[in-house]
Amino acid sequence: MTTNLNSLAEAHRAAASPLFAGLAGDIGISFEFFPPKTDKMGETLWDSIRTLEPLGPRFVSVTYGAGGSTRERTHATVARIVQETGIPAAAHLTCVDASRDEIAEVAQAYWDAGIRHVVALRGDPPVKGESFRAHPDGYGCAADLVSGLLEIAPFEISVAANPEMHPEALSPQADLDNLKRKLDAGATRAMTQFFFEPDTFFRFRDAAAAAGITAPILPGIMPVSNFAAIQRMSAMCGTDVPRWLASLFEGLDDLPAARQLVAATTAAELCRRLYAGGVRDFHFYTLNRAELSYAICHMLGVRPAAPATEKAA
Repeated sequence: MTTNLNSLAEAHRAAASPLFAGLAGDIGISFEFFPPKTDKMGETLWDSIRTLEPLGPRFVSVTYGAGGSTRERTHATVARIVQETGIPAAAHLTCVDASRDEIAEVAQAYWDAGIRHVVALRGDPPVKGESFRAHPDGYGCAADLVSGLLEIAPFEISVAANPEMHPEALSPQADLDNLKRKLDAGATRAMTQFFFEPDTFFRFRDAAAAAGITAPILPGIMPVSNFAAIQRMSAMCGTDVPRWLASLFEGLDDLPAARQLVAATTAAELCRRLYAGGVRDFHFYTLNRAELSYAICHMLGVRPAAPATEKAA
């Protein structure tokens, strides 16, 4: 009852004052990056990491290409984050085209490099349009991967969730059952695929609770920096792109600055409404750019930690 009253009070305050006024900054944030393919992309990535580091993310994660195609770059990127920043780093790991022994070797190398957090995924097939096929000596699903990783070392493990149902799932309930298997196998939390309307997450959160899922579920937030690219990604993962979103970005293809402003505003409003509904942890898909995620966090009340000398003064 207390939670409901708090949510009602927060919703009333949000409606009665400027949308982002006076937020406590009491949220947890995390960011996702992908390993750079070129030196130039590497510079952009590290500029982004350095820009976002002062916000105190609880962790950052680095993706892993289909079939382990970015294995070395993923490892190098995560290891460098561990060595050169104070941010806890998570490495993605998938079941695709790898035996259990190969996955154990990668996981052990992560552990030896000081990486204590893994994002465990079944993974997408390396050839677009093909169905997933487990390696003859590999793991057949993410739940088995979670169990296998915990036999190697006591990793913190995050897994994926899809609030609009995974495209390959037989039904929403079957998708929830699969998520519960991953969490019951020992995963710490779930992070969702991106979505664009708060009710999408709230319905999923309620359904997960009804299915007996008690682990934290972090909403995945994807600011729309390129609408055409978002449409392509959404089609692949089953995310609904509402008409109002298309309307907002119409005519902005050749106006990148205006597009950035609209992207930050729409994503921040989504986060603000999630906040009003009780959400306090957010996972941002940065696409290796800091500006949008930083602006959203700023509007949510997250500020860089004050230097020790300033605190002492």
